Parts: sequence; C-alpha cells; structure tokens
Amino acid sequence: MRTFTAIVEQDSETNLYVGYVPGFPGAHSQGETLDELHENLQEVIETLLEDEQVRFDTTFVGTQQIVVG
Repeated sequence: MRTFTAIVEQDSETNLYVGYVPGFPGAHSQGETLDELHENLQEVIETLLEDEQVRFDTTFVGTQQIVVG
C-alpha cells in the first residue's frame, strides 16, 4: 500500500474540486464533491501504477506560507 499527497483546489467558475499529485504525470482529476474527487484520484493513481514504466519527476516536500505586504 502506498500513500500519495494530492493538491486540491476549487475552480471558482465551475465549483468543481480539482486535484493533482505533484511530480506524478497524469495523476489529476476533478469531482463535484471532495469524496468524488478522492475516489477519482484513487482510480487514476491505481490505473497509472499498473504501468510498469511509471516515473516520478519530483518528490513532494511540503507547502510554505508566503506573507507579502
């Protein structure tokens, strides 16, 4: 069992939740609810991991808060 971190945003025009896994090409999806997004991302990741050629471009390190002004 592997764990992946997804970045989640909400599109202001469609209200859809959009998520992607940093450094994992193709690991992105959307959903009307957070639960739907979670299920969709899980399915996409499982499908991508079936490919024995899967390659991770980067390693997720974390997030930072940037204060401006």
